[in-house]
Amino acid sequence: MGIRLWQWIAVVLVLCLVILLLCIKIALMRKSAQEIAAAFAERLTTESNTLIDISSHDRSMRRLAADVNAQLRILRMERLRCQQGSRELMDSVTNISHDLRTPLTAVCGYLDLLRQTSLPADAARYLDIIEERVDTLRQLTQELFGYSAAVSTIQEESYTPVVLNSALEEVLSAYYAALKKRQIAPVVTLPEERVVRRLNKSALFRIFGNILSNVLKYSDGDLTVTLSEQGEIVFANHAAALNELQVMQLFNRYYTVETAANATGIGLSIARELTEQMRGTIGARYENGVLCICVRF
Repeated sequence: MGIRLWQWIAVVLVLCLVILLLCIKIALMRKSAQEIAAAFAERLTTESNTLIDISSHDRSMRRLAADVNAQLRILRMERLRCQQGSRELMDSVTNISHDLRTPLTAVCGYLDLLRQTSLPADAARYLDIIEERVDTLRQLTQELFGYSAAVSTIQEESYTPVVLNSALEEVLSAYYAALKKRQIAPVVTLPEERVVRRLNKSALFRIFGNILSNVLKYSDGDLTVTLSEQGEIVFANHAAALNELQVMQLFNRYYTVETAANATGIGLSIARELTEQMRGTIGARYENGVLCICVRF
């Protein structure tokens, strides 16, 4: 009887030892999985060439780390290829924009000469159309220059503490004459507390300026600007000429709405690029005939 008892005790001790070893193994594998997850998240947000390394000697976990490293190498190559392609595209855009300026200047000169001559009514009407298209093309070349500059990476060193309350007041003051010409009297709501963010000030002003330019194109005569203590800025105005489908495409490059005269469709695309570079978010919604553009830092 005593022998059987000791046998049972031995079995229980062996089982406890096995369970303990399994628990230790599971804990080590969990630690390795956490190391892989943390390292993978870090590699996705940085430009580091360092691969993932784990403390565990478990063959399965090390094989998993090796597989993740293989995918990281592929991802890094694709990222470099996309960055190179983007740089080449921007260089091409800049060169094309520069090359267009000279012939456009010549065309504008000849159009001015034609204006000084007596023309039949039909010819004068055609000349008006040509001048309008040339002005649009000239504006497009200027915007292309601006876009190529905007998509260039903003250096962290250029970031300074910016008071969003003051920045909004300054930009709205700069657009006062244009807004008044459209008979738009902005209703501005700002918090009493200063809302401060580390941003590139010139890029921020360009974001606000491009949004206000959009207001001048589409507003039915009103504008409400609201800044929250959480750093969200909302530009809202009635825009009966738009619909939800058009609003969804406002941030697409070169998208224009027919009702927007002389629009190139780059302004809000630049605003989105600059906002995202400064780790902010920007979006638009359309409810009950009101267009709302929301920027958050």
